[in-house]
Amino acid sequence: MRLVLDTNVLVSALLNPRGTPGRIIDLVLSGAAVVLYDDRMLAEYHDVLLRPKLRIAPIEAAFLLEFIATEGVLVSAPPLLIDLPDPEDLPFIEVAAVATASALVTGNARHFTPAAKILDVPILSPAEFLDFWRSRNE
Repeated sequence: MRLVLDTNVLVSALLNPRGTPGRIIDLVLSGAAVVLYDDRMLAEYHDVLLRPKLRIAPIEAAFLLEFIATEGVLVSAPPLLIDLPDPEDLPFIEVAAVATASALVTGNARHFTPAAKILDVPILSPAEFLDFWRSRNE
């Protein structure tokens, strides 16, 4: 499966590896899912995961970032004319759309609501994605 992961999913996974987002990262690390990304997303991942206030172990953040950069799929996404509540979310939907992602996984699905009506990419919470993954892999 080809996924676009919102930054909040990575943060949650690193803060609580046993939680639902952590299970998604397990799928990525095992090769059962591939992360689609572009340079803007990778920069945001890096900036957010290494914020001292989050108290994410730098070595864990660096490992995940390196894994995504080397094992994920780098996508060149053209701009889309979509107004989102948070314009910083635009790279995620652009990559999901151009690379025909299986899903965009986010803890803030409402941020992507305007795009969901236009694009043919499921926008799922981490729990919804795990249900989706299970239904396709049983």
